[in-house]
Amino acid sequence: MQDAASRLKSLVEQLLGVPLPLRIRAWDGSEAGPPGGPTFVVRNRRALRRLLWKPGELGLARAWVSGDLRVEGDLYAALDLVSDLVWERGEDARGLAEALRDPAVRAAARGLLLMAGPPLPPAPPREEVRRRRHLHTKRSDRRAISHHYDVGNDFYELVLGPSMVYSCAYWPTPDATLEDAQRDKLELVCQKLALTPGQRLLDVGCGWGSMAIHAAREHGVSVVGVTLSQEQAAYARKRVADEGLTDRVEIRVQDYRDVSDGPYDAISSIGMAEHVGAERYLEYAEVLGRLLEPGGRLLNHQIGRRPQRDESTYAVDEFIDAYVFPDGELAPLGTTVTQLETAGFEVRDVEALREHYGLTLRQWVANLEAQWPLAVRLTSPGRARVWRLYMAASALAFEGNRIGVNQVLAVKTPEPSGTSGMPLRARTWN
Repeated sequence: MQDAASRLKSLVEQLLGVPLPLRIRAWDGSEAGPPGGPTFVVRNRRALRRLLWKPGELGLARAWVSGDLRVEGDLYAALDLVSDLVWERGEDARGLAEALRDPAVRAAARGLLLMAGPPLPPAPPREEVRRRRHLHTKRSDRRAISHHYDVGNDFYELVLGPSMVYSCAYWPTPDATLEDAQRDKLELVCQKLALTPGQRLLDVGCGWGSMAIHAAREHGVSVVGVTLSQEQAAYARKRVADEGLTDRVEIRVQDYRDVSDGPYDAISSIGMAEHVGAERYLEYAEVLGRLLEPGGRLLNHQIGRRPQRDESTYAVDEFIDAYVFPDGELAPLGTTVTQLETAGFEVRDVEALREHYGLTLRQWVANLEAQWPLAVRLTSPGRARVWRLYMAASALAFEGNRIGVNQVLAVKTPEPSGTSGMPLRARTWN
């Protein structure tokens, strides 16, 4: 009788219409597929049922998070290989609906069902969020932020390192330290905002307080940082107190839409706008515009996706939405710039930092893998697997130009004078 791995390989290749590019080890210990690369370990029949009940990204994610499926070898190489099957099917590869019209493929599908065991869908891992329509109300945003950021400050310390900055670093060279690169990113933002002593800065989505502390300590500004995460706020307040900056930095648990004590001289929004949502983005830009002094600057640091010819077919990433950033939405850079301009901002500079995020994510993955047993104790095995998968896959997405990250500098240029306060030569930032 054919072993489980060989049979599984044969059935999957019939179903997909392309050769399986990686090695498989099945629950009976058998192996099949090309040697020398990473191996997908299908630990039990439940993994197969997960893939059959949710073909594609979500089924793979459920099998991975639950521990039913794991990878031996280079995780990045494994994700590169599987991406061609799940995320980037070529024009010569058959779609599933087309493939199932083939009697041989239907027979393969029936064979997989028989291999999978009981014809019942396994329950999703407990780390999965019940998926909702993207409402982006204050309540739903607070719930989504809590899911991602209230995982535990100790866990984030392990992954992010002492800087506690959860956004793309700014690397002078690939072999620089993460701490130096994150400090350089914070300083870059301050320079672009042209901060001077005595000014007021609003840091929207302030995280664990790193930007607020850097701006107050290095540039002498007064800072209000807002976050929806209780755990982030508590951590940031302690850091502010330890730095002796309580007279210049205030950390609030507050929705940006509820900030009413403007005007501010400058606003930083670093890695927060991805949570706003397409339907709310113009409102987001208008709220920040109202909170700025005439001539004030906004630095919007945001992940962006590539535009599609038909934007109506865009679908949210199932894995990210279910496990990582519930209700998160990425927009093309052009859409972001248009919305900021529609809200009355003058966009003065755009800097793409795509390669920098790949370097940052690989360092976070290395930090997580180096302290894996502790990471599991601080959260759960499933949660640690979520973070490892999403950060590694995201690193490849940035490196492969499937997504990018951009710093957009915009000015609330007053009318009718049109005096922006910007330097004549770009990127001197003063």
